[in-house]
Amino acid sequence: MTGYLMLKWLHILSSVLLVGTGFGSAFYLYFILRTRNVQAIAAVSRYVVKADRWFTAPAVVMQPLTGFAMISIA
Repeated sequence: MTGYLMLKWLHILSSVLLVGTGFGSAFYLYFILRTRNVQAIAAVSRYVVKADRWFTAPAVVMQPLTGFAMISIA
């Protein structure tokens, strides 16, 4: 596997992770906020913040890194 192809796969996977986690977090927050249950909102919000820290933040960092690396190779 060439370096460019590996960067391309990392770029695609990080974009899927970024969009998927974003939509998933928005989905859960939207429906839990409609319940107006403060304890449930707090619990779900904690998990959303953890998901953003574990999945979204690394994907946000990987997107420009892999994109610029592919541009420099091409």
